Amino acid sequence: MMRAAVLEGPGAIRIAQVPRPEPGPGEIRIRLEGCGVCASNLEPWAGQEWMTYPGEAGGLGHEGWGTVDAVGEGVGDLVPGDRVAALCHRSFADFDVARVDVVLKLPATLADAPFPGEPLGCAFNIFRRSDIRAGQKVAIVGIGFLGAVLTRLATDAGAQVVAISRRQESLDLARHYGAAETIPMHDHWAIIERVGDWTGGAMCERVIEAVGKQWPLDLAGELVGFGGKLVVAGYHQDGPRQVNMQNWNWKGIDVINAHERDPAVQMRGLREAVDAVAKGSIDPAPLYTHRYRLEQLGDALDATRDKPGNFVKALVMLA
Repeated sequence: MMRAAVLEGPGAIRIAQVPRPEPGPGEIRIRLEGCGVCASNLEPWAGQEWMTYPGEAGGLGHEGWGTVDAVGEGVGDLVPGDRVAALCHRSFADFDVARVDVVLKLPATLADAPFPGEPLGCAFNIFRRSDIRAGQKVAIVGIGFLGAVLTRLATDAGAQVVAISRRQESLDLARHYGAAETIPMHDHWAIIERVGDWTGGAMCERVIEAVGKQWPLDLAGELVGFGGKLVVAGYHQDGPRQVNMQNWNWKGIDVINAHERDPAVQMRGLREAVDAVAKGSIDPAPLYTHRYRLEQLGDALDATRDKPGNFVKALVMLA
């Protein structure tokens, strides 16, 4: 048996004892060390009208890492004891099972370091889709975990980044990761004016929206220059959105939904993230600001929603 978090209903988590999963052919079982908490968990936590409860055991967790505990038939590249990150989806639990093709062995240089691989890989895939080049002006709307990593990647690519976010600590974080300019996200028209001044009236070649709400999406569309790209990295899952198609059409912009669902593409991002962190070209450690036990998952979800203090990302530690 093992512990697993079960979402019983809106705002209600129960820690259950459930059977430990067994790996089938081509699968491995992971003894989880930890799992990141994702903003996409907040819609089920809040209780959208299309949700059904209870959820499956461990089911909100998809940012897990840990140690291979057992392997199924036909698994040759991984052995018990290997430390891995995986794209699996029941990781708010002591163990999870994953297909071997969505598991990546972590190098020794990352030993003992937390590694929520899914969001790191997501950031690298968003960056690739953004087609950011040296010399461009890039606006990133929303500096949380994704926005901070993307700030570093865009800066390292030779772009100048203006970071736009609500909290001063988020703007300070963007500076830490290389932002050339920061703007508090308080006044719609004042932000547009400041970005216009910063770009000499041309606005930005690339704008990444990384919040997942209506106003940031509206704002992001205004900040894109003629022929630029609006990259939607925010997770818009709480209902429909309206867009200013007149504005988008007039400026001839490309709109890119940068969420990847192809496991092969997701794994490409994960491999790039592992390589970058192992080489030291990006350090995500300052982003892991809050840690919780599995029994505190509800508190971790509340903190992800409310963002107390210097909050960026919560990790649920399992070992």
